[in-house]
Amino acid sequence: MRIATWNVNSLKARLPRVEEWLAQAQPDVLCMQETKLSDDAFPAMTFASLGYDSIHHGQGQWNGVAILSRVGITDVVDGFADGADHDGEARLLTATCGGVRVSTVYVPNGREVGHEQYHHKLGWLGRLRAHLEVTADPSSDVVVCGDFNVAPDDRDVWDAAACHGGTHVSAPERDALADVEAWGLTDVLRQRYDEDGLFSWWDYQAGAFHKHWGMRIDLLLASGPLAERLSWVVIDRNARKGSKPSDHAPLVAEFAPATVAAHG
Repeated sequence: MRIATWNVNSLKARLPRVEEWLAQAQPDVLCMQETKLSDDAFPAMTFASLGYDSIHHGQGQWNGVAILSRVGITDVVDGFADGADHDGEARLLTATCGGVRVSTVYVPNGREVGHEQYHHKLGWLGRLRAHLEVTADPSSDVVVCGDFNVAPDDRDVWDAAACHGGTHVSAPERDALADVEAWGLTDVLRQRYDEDGLFSWWDYQAGAFHKHWGMRIDLLLASGPLAERLSWVVIDRNARKGSKPSDHAPLVAEFAPATVAAHG
């Protein structure tokens, strides 16, 4: 199964790019973030014509997450299932696709270290861990992917010294992300590659993409049984090029079927 995640930074603005990319990359499941659409405005029929079922959890011009699947969509959960109050933001959507429990996440930015939104971000990651406890099983096939707005370590930023002291790289954020992973998830890109410079986001300003001033904040985390069946994983930098791109590149991973892994 080929699973991808992509912060599209406005699906209305980026729909032709997404359609083109789907035709080229042929993912079985695509998790999107920052659609910036209401549920009524989501182009479900467009994706159906391409062979994808879809679900969307929208919030108008802010946030918004979606899952496209050509292997089925069942057991849908909008937002957190941790028993606490709904947070009013469209940042989390969970469903089962082809036997894999998939969550698409758009973690709050945090603004700046110490800001109330920063503390909200830490709490949000804590709720994500609690959500996993009640919606998934780490001994089964699980994927949690999306824009985490956290660079897991210094390899994941263009200049650790320049980024030091800011959001996305602070120790509490990295610890909160590590706690999510400790539920039983593996960062599959790091499972395969150790080197630095493997970025998924570049600012639109100051020629950051061409200067390779980026961050790796888009992650695909897989449970142990699924991570063991990883065939390949790639950040598709080509999708960040061209006319009116998102500031994020898609991250794509392919996993072998369980039967192939067991007998192969």
